[in-house]
Amino acid sequence: MPTSAPPKNRFERRRAETRQALVRAARQILAETGDTSASIQAIAERADVGFGSFYNHFASKTELFDAAVTDALEEFGQVIDERVQGIEDPAELVAAGFRLTARMADSHPELMRILRDRGLAHIHSDRGLSPRALRDLERGIASGRFTCADPTTALSALGGTLLSLVALRLARPDLNGDEAASDLAEMVLRMLGVPSDDAHEVTRRPLPDLT
Repeated sequence: MPTSAPPKNRFERRRAETRQALVRAARQILAETGDTSASIQAIAERADVGFGSFYNHFASKTELFDAAVTDALEEFGQVIDERVQGIEDPAELVAAGFRLTARMADSHPELMRILRDRGLAHIHSDRGLSPRALRDLERGIASGRFTCADPTTALSALGGTLLSLVALRLARPDLNGDEAASDLAEMVLRMLGVPSDDAHEVTRRPLPDLT
């Protein structure tokens, strides 16, 4: 789960723990069935908190499930960000994001199911991987590494392709996920203006470990 500033006292710690338990329960429901019609009682029982505690943190189920998606997106962004620290080449950053995401279908299946089912509406979100990807696109355009003109439009293409990769990995676990991710990342880099030979080499560089 994403980290935040630690609560200042015991009451705040318990309150934060209760909220996180509700968010975690909502994430589990989204990953397992995607059914947001679950009752508040069922959510509270799954979270192992009292029914009345729900309304101390959320005004509605919609607010809770929105918070659960945001929480998942932010964790996704943090996982990728932590693994690509030290990489300076914008093209390699884009490629590593694709390749690590494919591997997360095995290491973080719950997270990837939420991304597959809920990610499209959040491609231009200010949370998760989107602002990080936009930052890398802007750097690539500014440096001349990428030749596309509009980073926001490029983000739409990247986000849609990434979500299709997640769907492919979850639907076809028998496929070679590393190969599929590298091939898709290479196509994306070529679309961004990276020469073919260069795009191929970048997408085959050693990849940071997810563990």
